[in-house]
Amino acid sequence: MKRTISLFAGILAVALVPALAQQPAAAPATAAADNGKVHGHITNPTGAPQNGGTVEFRQVIHAASGPGLKATEAGQGTFTVDANGDYSGQVPAGNYTVIYRSPEMPQDKQADQLENVTVVAGKDNASDLDMSRAEYIEKLPEDQKKQLQELRSKNAEAMKANEVIKNLNADLKVVGQDLKDADTAHAAAAQQLGASAAKADVDAKTTEIKTAKYTDVETLMTKDAQMRPTEPVLWAYLAQAQAGMKKYDDAETSYKKAIGGAGMGAGGIGVDVRRELDSLVTQMHSSGIRYDDAVREFKRQYLREVLVANRGNQCKAADELGIHRNTLSRTMAELGLELSEVRTGLKRPVRSERPVISVYRQSYR
Repeated sequence: MKRTISLFAGILAVALVPALAQQPAAAPATAAADNGKVHGHITNPTGAPQNGGTVEFRQVIHAASGPGLKATEAGQGTFTVDANGDYSGQVPAGNYTVIYRSPEMPQDKQADQLENVTVVAGKDNASDLDMSRAEYIEKLPEDQKKQLQELRSKNAEAMKANEVIKNLNADLKVVGQDLKDADTAHAAAAQQLGASAAKADVDAKTTEIKTAKYTDVETLMTKDAQMRPTEPVLWAYLAQAQAGMKKYDDAETSYKKAIGGAGMGAGGIGVDVRRELDSLVTQMHSSGIRYDDAVREFKRQYLREVLVANRGNQCKAADELGIHRNTLSRTMAELGLELSEVRTGLKRPVRSERPVISVYRQSYR
């Protein structure tokens, strides 16, 4: 699940200083040739990009005419800050004060400013405002500094978690392709060796491709499952790779962890469900059911159960399963599971008449 970094809006609302004297009238228009491009990045006090608000470029149009009098300024351009903390635009060449205002901040207030910014015509001029700088933080009240430190700590944890999730998603993308390549290994081997290749050579090449792909999946998922042991999908993919490499004991262990939610403790699979699972596995083994057939039937029954619970809505079912809708559709096709069968299952029998395998559904809750 994606985690977000909090913005330090509280400090921005407190750390306001009066804006310079403003002139509401628009500044005289200038030729495009006299303009310079401007861009920059806004960083909030936590060190994260500031989402939203505006950046205004203000310029002195009338100097102070005497002691105690103020210069008159006018805005030459106001630009929206995007979700990444960036802004861009163009203003006439000249010397500016750059002002940042957070969302809904009044015009006579400002969160931060940068003085003596020179914009050169025909060039791209960068002006960043960093509210995490020491001078800015030092002016905050002590209670705000403490709040900021707490938020920075939470943000650091969130960023670390986001990086882990990013890496997991990248690995899952590789794993998905590896498993697809393993499924099409025979066709790939035949294409590589050519039509004249002997069957034994094609079979050997097929095994070589599958072994390489399954080994890659096993390596990635072993690493990731150790990092996030409560993620069933990691154990399930690991089990699939181990089964493909005929490491059946290891695959059985991994599948049990996928079903049981390894590391979930008291909140994981219940004792009764685990007992049912162990009994079912024992029955299947003693009946001589092949491993691949057992896994296929379990997947089929489990997906059907989730689809029935969501009244055939594949988007909701995929969300509950923690997979993409396209992955669900592809898996249904591979297992020969039709929606017509799911619709039939909407008229559900009483629990005592339902297959014992349906109790697995509780383990993914």
